[in-house]
Amino acid sequence: MLSQDKYRIALLSAYAVGLHGLESLLPSPVPWLKFGLANIITLITLILYGFRAAMTVTLIRVLLSSLLTGTFPGPAFLLSFGGGVVSTMAMAVFSGVRGLFSAVGLSLIGAFFHNMTQLLLAYFLLIQRIEPVLFIAPLILFIGTLTGLINGTVSELVLRHLKKS
Repeated sequence: MLSQDKYRIALLSAYAVGLHGLESLLPSPVPWLKFGLANIITLITLILYGFRAAMTVTLIRVLLSSLLTGTFPGPAFLLSFGGGVVSTMAMAVFSGVRGLFSAVGLSLIGAFFHNMTQLLLAYFLLIQRIEPVLFIAPLILFIGTLTGLINGTVSELVLRHLKKS
């Protein structure tokens, strides 16, 4: 039988995988660009249950989603894995500064580190030319900031609702 903590992590991971799947049905401004809806679950998990639970949700989501979409162990998996791990670590570090960052602030930090990690991985593993990375970086960072703001706002609303109930 699952302990309550393992049950929570399994349920939150299922939500994250489900949101990832739902996101694949949404139109995207750029074919390979995602809005990062599953990161809402990671952020909520981090705030409610801490770093270990959030990293577990991230790892399960990335692995299961890549297996379901057939991207394991290809470039999309590596970019998703790297971005997810680094952004979760960055949000955890900044969440340790109590009261300084809201869910929105942590989401923006996570989005920045996620995007920068993916750009660096794309450069080192795939492109190996700086010009295309520098060309696409402003668009990626701009859209990442917008989605980080939206995901953080949704996370904040969910957390407020959970505190009331």
